[in-house]
Amino acid sequence: MAKMHSRDKGKSGSSRPAHKVPSWASYKGKEVEKLVIKYAKSDKTASEIGMILRDTYGIQSVKTLTEKSISKILAENNLAKKLPEDLLNLIKKLIAVKHHFEKNKHDKTSKRGFQLTSSKIRRLVKYYKKSHKLPADWNLDMSRLKMYLE
Repeated sequence: MAKMHSRDKGKSGSSRPAHKVPSWASYKGKEVEKLVIKYAKSDKTASEIGMILRDTYGIQSVKTLTEKSISKILAENNLAKKLPEDLLNLIKKLIAVKHHFEKNKHDKTSKRGFQLTSSKIRRLVKYYKKSHKLPADWNLDMSRLKMYLE
């Protein structure tokens, strides 16, 4: 599949592991949920928690062990963020690009990056409003961007 804002084809990704609990898995579902909650309380995002569990504990897939995704576990325990993680990451990127462009007015490449990032945010917000993960009246206020990161 082609990338969104270039003509590149990209690289194919690796295949996911099988959807069954391996015989060598040393952790059970409840233990994994406790680990997810522990790391969420230490202010880690869902993707960071997944990488920690994979690299440190050897848990290949939280969903196969618990039958729930990390974000669902966080939502059940009221530890989920107000905004989705991918939207927050795009807002952080938009802040950085905007800051750079304000310092370097003649950098047209950064202006293009700002436009591409803001359009990605607009499309993502449209999707989240349609899927009811964001309220229908939610809008990105460009003058108060840093407020969303708190």
